[in-house]
Amino acid sequence: MNIDQKTVLITGASSGIGKALSENFARDGYAVILAARSENKLEILAEDLHRRFGVTAIAATADLESASGADGLYAYVKGRGMRLSALVNNAGFGVFGEFTDAALGPQLSMMRLNMNAVVALTKLFLPDLLSTKGKVLNVASTGAFQPGPYFAVYAATKAFVLSFSEAIAAELAGTGVTVTALCPGPTATGFSGREDMHKSRLFNGKKLQDPEQVAAAGCRAMKRGQRVYVHGLMNRLMAFSVRFTPRAIVIEVVKFLSKPA
Repeated sequence: MNIDQKTVLITGASSGIGKALSENFARDGYAVILAARSENKLEILAEDLHRRFGVTAIAATADLESASGADGLYAYVKGRGMRLSALVNNAGFGVFGEFTDAALGPQLSMMRLNMNAVVALTKLFLPDLLSTKGKVLNVASTGAFQPGPYFAVYAATKAFVLSFSEAIAAELAGTGVTVTALCPGPTATGFSGREDMHKSRLFNGKKLQDPEQVAAAGCRAMKRGQRVYVHGLMNRLMAFSVRFTPRAIVIEVVKFLSKPA
């Protein structure tokens, strides 16, 4: 493979925003490395992207919830002689419900995937990105801007992603590498079907954001080098308003909006 070809690694690529992002990058001529646990879905998507856009598309099965998942994915990419010019940390999931009732295992798995994998992959591939003056796109959430009752750990992980993204974006200023945190609201993906997320008022009976629109807007923000992009006018207004609203009020509003329908 030509080492100078633009290459992107996208985690959580098998469905939802990750799949839509994969299509956007393939359309732009990137060779795409598609990472997720769903081997069959990845292979079908890789074949489809190659057929439609004529790009190299590789299915890389990876379990980023495991402690060795990021190292294994890095070794796979380097073993194929590939150098990244873009990294998309999209893989993630949420757990809905009262923290007192939630099993600990899924909460810790969510932390490993939503936070640890983001840090590990960014660190491992940063030399590539510095050499190619590449781009990082980290998928956070509008939940990153305030605590999230009934999504307590999930919201905290996305606040971490947002803070981490902004911090390293500042550190990397002047290197040619940009870091963008994409913050969508509730989106029509498989995410809402995991751990009863659909039972929350945020999802139940609501018109959810379209993953293709979220992905396209996120890619445009990444190309601009925008550090934080919140998708949707109402979401932007809400994210802005929490800066000036007493925190106790914000938490009670989020609690009301998030509780079981």
